[in-house]
Amino acid sequence: MRARRRRDTGSDYLNDALALLSGWTRDGVQLRRDLACDDSQHAALTERIKVAADTLHIRPSIRRINGHTQICLGSQDGTAITDGEVTLAARIEDFYRTVVERS
Repeated sequence: MRARRRRDTGSDYLNDALALLSGWTRDGVQLRRDLACDDSQHAALTERIKVAADTLHIRPSIRRINGHTQICLGSQDGTAITDGEVTLAARIEDFYRTVVERS
């Protein structure tokens, strides 16, 4: 998924891309998403995320909390959200749909 850069309006293309990712919230310099899934769906989703994250050289934080999988993308050291992290968020959405539909 790519957001179109608007040169004439000065719009931030990362904000445009984030607007297309429903369910993701921007918490300072991190993207967060909570996904409802059971333990087997969590395992399948986590494996897919790890493969994509390795390809993009990103280290997401993935936790299991009260029947939900919580995913955080971005560093806590103040570094801005990257286009790679937004790309991974879009891939995670696709992975989640695939995992949930198979169950």
